Parts: sequence; structure tokens; C-alpha cells
Amino acid sequence: MSTRERRDRSNKFDRELSLLFQESLSKNQISSQSIALAAVGGFGRGELRPGSDIDITLIHDGKVKNLDQFVNDFLYPLWSTGTAVDHSVRTINELSEVAQSDVRVILGLLDLRHLVGNSELTGNAETLALRLWQKNIKKYLPQIKSSIIERTERSGELAFLLEPDLKEARGGLRDANILRALSKSNLIQVPFERVSEAEVRLLNVRDALHTVASKPRDQLLLTEQDKVAEKLGYLDADALALDVSKSARTIDYVMDSIWHKIEHKKSIFRKSKPSSIAKGVAIFENEVVLNIDEIYENSSVVGLRAAAIAAQRGLPLSPDAALWLAENFEELPKPWPREVREDLIAFIGAGKFMVRVFEALDQENLIAKWIPQWEHVRFLPQRNVLHRHTVDRHMLETAIESANLTRTVRRPDLLLFASLFHDIGKGFADLDHSSYGAELIENLAELVGFSISDIEILSLLVREHLTLSTAATRRDLDDPQTISFVVDKLKNPENLNLLHALSVADGKATGRTAWSEWKAKLVKDLVDRCLIAMSGQAPIEQPDLTLPDGYKGELRINLSARENGYELEILSKDQVGLLAVIAGVISINRLDLRNAKTKTIGDFAIGKWVVSPDVNSEVPTIERLSEQIIKGLSGELDIQNKIDNRISAYRKLPGILTPDPVVTALNDIATSA
Repeated sequence: MSTRERRDRSNKFDRELSLLFQESLSKNQISSQSIALAAVGGFGRGELRPGSDIDITLIHDGKVKNLDQFVNDFLYPLWSTGTAVDHSVRTINELSEVAQSDVRVILGLLDLRHLVGNSELTGNAETLALRLWQKNIKKYLPQIKSSIIERTERSGELAFLLEPDLKEARGGLRDANILRALSKSNLIQVPFERVSEAEVRLLNVRDALHTVASKPRDQLLLTEQDKVAEKLGYLDADALALDVSKSARTIDYVMDSIWHKIEHKKSIFRKSKPSSIAKGVAIFENEVVLNIDEIYENSSVVGLRAAAIAAQRGLPLSPDAALWLAENFEELPKPWPREVREDLIAFIGAGKFMVRVFEALDQENLIAKWIPQWEHVRFLPQRNVLHRHTVDRHMLETAIESANLTRTVRRPDLLLFASLFHDIGKGFADLDHSSYGAELIENLAELVGFSISDIEILSLLVREHLTLSTAATRRDLDDPQTISFVVDKLKNPENLNLLHALSVADGKATGRTAWSEWKAKLVKDLVDRCLIAMSGQAPIEQPDLTLPDGYKGELRINLSARENGYELEILSKDQVGLLAVIAGVISINRLDLRNAKTKTIGDFAIGKWVVSPDVNSEVPTIERLSEQIIKGLSGELDIQNKIDNRISAYRKLPGILTPDPVVTALNDIATSA
């Protein structure tokens, strides 16, 4: 897929449309001086993709007889072959009227290209479109901004999505078109040379997608990414995703900076000058800039100072400032001076305002120059159903969430630093990312200048950043051994509180699939129990499962409501397959399993199962559960088949492969399991 192929495809349709146009003129005895055919939109730019619509406009002088018949004669051969045509038929005055009221029309006309007929009519339309665009640009801007916001809410950010919409998502092809249009407005200078390479790359991916999918669709599904990658010569789908992310982030960064300049553009009659706020740093037209003439120290020291100030004040860092820092880059002393480390923490702790400044620095590759460990995770995709972002953006989102929790811990600097780098060990084959990340952050923390004791805490936080969530959701919180397991790892309340905050931030940044009110409550319960244990109080012994007096082995089921669900107590004669049948019956009744305890006492078995029905199900009756368990044990009910049918009926996220289940016996961290 290439620019040349798109141009050749456009040229092919140019010839076909010109021939049909001439034939229709002749058939209806219409002068070619009365009407013209022009391509608009992507077709106007010569970017016709496989299977895309043909966007055209017929411009006439208002005196054409049999106009409707001419249009039908011209378009019918296209319709009959299944070619999708988006067309309009207007005079110059009609074009002017609709272009002034509909921003989509004016954007399409800015790419107008003459095909055949009276070229003067087409030329007048081009001149009109550019004049209206430049004259009414301030009226169009709110409509464009509103459309960008709406598309972002609907389609998300292209750079960070598993299955992005290459056209409509933020940073996609639609935004590239808007930047091209803004460059024609005379309102602001757009560095379109920076965007063009990224746009071409996205166009190539979209063309390959259309070929692979055999339909003009713009969402790059996971099921098709390997095929698209192969067609474009990438090593694998991850390499493709990395390139897509880079391209989208470039487009989005330019769009963000251009829009900021537009919204804060000063009148040419108002003189303004930079307002100095720190050594080498100033504010000018609502951007943080550098006072180049006042910089007499290490450029990177000034750079991190400027980043911290910009983020803390909610202002962007000037692209020119980021470019100057890259061109005049100087290594920081090792370890970093305390002032620089504190600027880094202030930068991270600015919350959502940090992202825009971080992106400005990252676009010039400054983050990886300051922090070499960042290079590996930069743009790194996560083909994981739980994650919605690339690795680097996920860590930024975690830092944003942590910024809201800094008042809950004694050492907010350690929380923020660990949040930004907690997944730094991802992307290395055959290495556990938590353990390897702990090694990497030790080196990084030493570079930045943390003390030996702080480095030990940071290493612990990264190594154990999944411990609380895993223990809370997969272990029995009533078992003293669970509490002892966590306490032995974390040692003291300060570490526990830091890890709790990191776990909350990580979960929220991952998404609602990974973090819920239920999970948050379990983690909080675990933390509270561990804090009690750390205070010197022994964990409360878990209640033992006991059989009622006189029990003879008959199947008994008790169902009782409890907070956020129900508890099933099941008693039965013990036999091979009992546990599997009960678990299967719970599954086919669409009950989510929250907790389970089972025990064999002699020839009998007792179990307590905490469950909650999904939103589309009701709690089954005791009679129904009893019947299904009895039939499941006898083989009369094929539970496996019902589970398979249920799985196939689920609407699964395309391309996400469900791994085979893994069962691990953890005999050392449970009292009786």
C-alpha cells in the first residue's frame, strides 16, 4: 500500500468518470461549458482507498436543461456496478450558501480537484471555498472543536487503543485533514511536514486493512492486525501497533499545540512579552517557554524545571522549548541533584496536566534520554483484554490516579515515582514484569538520587504491585495465613499504605474491567486486616466448616442473601467429581463466584459458595440447583456441553485469545487449602 497506489486508483476513476460525463453530456445535448465535474474530500486529494466512496460534486451555471436526466445518466452506470458515490449538484451560489452553514461541506471543498467540464466553474468554486474558509474561520472553529470532542468521546484516542478507528479516533486521519485545512486558513502556521509522514503511515495501514477485510472499514480489529502487519511487511502485529501509536501521537500532539495557540492567539495590536517565573523559564501567551538568553546551567536541569512548572500550572510546554531542549541536550549529573529529582516528582504529581507536557517532551525523545529505561516501553502495545492503553500511557494514567491519593500516604514522592514506573519491566520475553521491573527501578531510583532505604521501598512496591489485588480476590481473607502472607511481604504499615494506594491507582488506570467497587472493597478489607495484624493483634481464627448433628449424607442446599450476593451452603456425600459438578452448575446458572470454602469430613463434604447473579439472570431456586447437581453427578446432565454452548454465545472481544486455564496449588499460604 502506498501513495502511488492511491494516486493510480484515483487516476483510474478520473478516467472512468470523465468518459461517463462526456457520454452523458452528448446524450442530453448539454454544452461542456455549462457544467463541471470535480472530486472532493479524499478523492479530491487523490487518496482513493480500496472500496471507498467516490466523493464528487457537479457544478453548473443554473441554465442546464434536462439536468436531472443528465445526472441519472451519469450516475446510473456507477450505481449498477455497486460503486458507492457521494455526490452533490449545485451552482456556485448554492455552494456558497451550504458551505457557510455546514463546516463539513467547506472542509470537503478545500480539497476540490477539477476532473472534466468547464474548468472555470471549478476554479471559481475553489476560489470561493478558500475565501469563505479564511473569511469565516472563527465561525467554523467552534464547530470543528465540537466535532473533535464528540469524536474523542465516541472513538477514543487512536494512539492508546487496542482496536483503534484509524479515521475517527483522536490523532487519526480526520484530525490530519483538519490540520491541513487549518494550514490554509492564514490564522496560524501549521508544521504540516511533521504530520505528513504520520498521515501517510496511517493511510497505508488503512489501505491494507481494507484489502484484508474486503470491505471499507476503518477500525483495526485485533483479528486482522497480524494479516495487516504481514501485508505491510512488519515483523508482527506489535510492530504495526507501535507504528500506528507513534503516528497518532504525532498528529494528536500537533493538533493539541495548534489548538492551544489558536485559543490563546493575541491580537497583532496587543504587545505581550514573556513573564519570567523561574531561572530560565517564563510564561508567554499561556505557554511555558524558555528564556534562552538567561540559561547558564545544564539544559536538562532547566528542562525538568520547566516541565514541573508547566504541569503544576496546567499550561503546555512550548513545542519550541521542547525542540530547543532536544537540540541542546546535556546529560544530567549522576545521581541527579536533589532539586532536579524534586522537579521530577512535582511534574509527575501534577495529575492530568502532566500528560500534555510529558507528550511534548516525549515527542522530542527527551524522556528516554533522561530515563533510558523508558525507551523500551515507549509506545509498547498491550494485547490484553484488561488493558485499554499502551504500556507507557497506562503508567501515565496510573500516575494521574496516584496524584489524587498523595494525601493518603506519608511518602507521596515514593508513590508517584513507583506509579510512573510500576510496569517498566513489561515487554521482555520470559521475564516476570514485576520482578524484573523491581530490578530496573532500583537502577533508575539510584540514578535519580533516592536514598538506599527509599530504593528498597520502591523495589518492593514494583515487585509487589499486584499482590494486594491478587490476594484479595483469590485468597480467603478469613484465613490468618492469608494475612500473614501479606504482612510478611510488606513488613510495616507505611509500605502497606503505599502499596494500597498504588494498587488503587493501577486498577483505576487499567479500566472498569480490572477495577470494580467489589474489588476495591476486598482490597480495602485485606489492608485493614493486615494493619490490625501489624499493630500486634493476632488475626481472628477462621470459623471452621462443620456438619450438622445427625447428618446422613443426603444432598442439602441452603441459600441465604448477603451483601452484594448470596451464600450457597451445599452438603453432600463425598464422591469423585462433586466439586466439578457444583462449580459447573454455578456456571450454567450465570452466577459469578466470589468466594468458596469446602471441606471433607469423613465420607461427607460441605461447602460454602459466595455468588452473585449477572445483570440478566435471576437466582435459581434450591429445587433447581438440587436437580442439576443430582443429574450432573449421574451423567444425565451434560454440564460440559452447556458450558461450551454458553462460551460460544458470549460476545467476545475480537482477537483476544483465551488462554488455557492454569491451576496452582498454593499449599504454603493457606491454613487448610
